[in-house]
Amino acid sequence: MKKKTKTTTKALTPATKPAKTVKKTTARPAVKKSAPKVALTTISALIDVGFGNTLYLRGDGPGLSWETGIPMDCIADEHWRITVPESTRPIVFKFLLNDEMWCAGDDYTAAPGSTVTLAPEF
Repeated sequence: MKKKTKTTTKALTPATKPAKTVKKTTARPAVKKSAPKVALTTISALIDVGFGNTLYLRGDGPGLSWETGIPMDCIADEHWRITVPESTRPIVFKFLLNDEMWCAGDDYTAAPGSTVTLAPEF
């Protein structure tokens, strides 16, 4: 008796590439670049200018002019304040009553980013 041998043939399939391994990385939070802090200069005056009067500021610095004054904010009966934008050089200024009468004495100077409180006299 003859032995029957079975031969099996495998179907040809295309070769598969091994799957790529993906490295898991932890996402870094986005770093927001913040704008540099603006160094504002605050100028305050302690003076009672009387009812209905306003204290003004003229000078040489950001937003200031020697020709036209900027009104200061009255924050209390005898306390006036103004904030001048960032400057890289000293701010030279003088107070005026109702933008007409100059205060007595020399011009005042404030360093950039500082807070100055003065008591002008008229």
